[in-house]
Amino acid sequence: MSFFKKLKDRLTRSSSKLEEGLDAIVEEGSEGTPGPAPTPEPEPTSAPASPSPAPVPMPDPVQAEPLAETSKPGLLGRLMGRALPNAAPRRVLDDEMLEQLEELLIASDMGVETALRVTANMAEGRMGRKLSSEEIRRLMATEIARIMEPVARPMPLTPQRPQVVLVVGVNGSGKTTTIGKLASQFKAAGKSVVIAAGDTFRAAAVEQLQVWGDRAGVPVMVAPQGSDPASLAFDAMAKAEADGADLLLIDTAGRLSNRADLMEELAKIVRVIRKKDPTAPHNTLLVLDATTGQNALTQVDVFKKLSDVSGLVMTKLDGTAKGGVLVALADRFGLPIHAIGVGEQVDDLDAFDPEEFAAALVGLSE
Repeated sequence: MSFFKKLKDRLTRSSSKLEEGLDAIVEEGSEGTPGPAPTPEPEPTSAPASPSPAPVPMPDPVQAEPLAETSKPGLLGRLMGRALPNAAPRRVLDDEMLEQLEELLIASDMGVETALRVTANMAEGRMGRKLSSEEIRRLMATEIARIMEPVARPMPLTPQRPQVVLVVGVNGSGKTTTIGKLASQFKAAGKSVVIAAGDTFRAAAVEQLQVWGDRAGVPVMVAPQGSDPASLAFDAMAKAEADGADLLLIDTAGRLSNRADLMEELAKIVRVIRKKDPTAPHNTLLVLDATTGQNALTQVDVFKKLSDVSGLVMTKLDGTAKGGVLVALADRFGLPIHAIGVGEQVDDLDAFDPEEFAAALVGLSE
């Protein structure tokens, strides 16, 4: 199964909500599409009735094809804007419709500013035109992809060995699972990888990384529970350097952005890493849980100031009905979005593709 197929299937709640909302908006204000003309009532007349014409032979019912369902308009008909009897309803794009579209996007966690930007771009040069919900979906997907195109970049690989990748985020965002998937994918691509289980306060996180490490054939450095994670990070750098590893992935404990003590501990990890290599960490990945919605914006703001976040990974897009927050993040911060996750398997994390994401979000089939 392609990743786009997974994304589309698992964004069902997001895409269906947008798709149903768009259909409702168009149908609510549509003027209706002309169907077959009703048979007029016979007018009373005093003239003598003319003889009934001979019945016209009808085709065999099995071979008959309903014209309204199978015919397609020719080129001239399309140019003249002639609709088929069973064509989708269309609505004039006006201020009222734009406001409804904005509200729909805001409800998908896209945020007010981003929703206004998307709808304004959709309306440019199209006000007063009649549009179907399918046409609106395609316009919307185009504008969403345009916003996200500049931030769709894979995590850069540097010539520095080991390349130190620090992974941060709040509790439950999916950091540990993301590290395991990244380690497996980099190992499969021929890179030598070391993992540092820096969440020394949660035994389950260490065990989870050890399972991923065993599965991928990647060494995992651990420390006694409750020990200093900065010290472990320093020792892991020394081991990765001695082993000639290409990548060192450092897990960190989840921390809420409003806990000053925990955020200071993260700053300490960065300071200790830089004693070993002043250029490290070479990448700082912030893992975000899509189900947190607009709170993701606050998390990016805080972590970016404290740990110099270089890129984002969005997880759990399969568990939210409001995937639009990723568009808001791209629009507001412009940070690279390296990957998105839609499940627990190793191949459920993949590089971010803006066109595929936009299409899946609005419910397009391709």
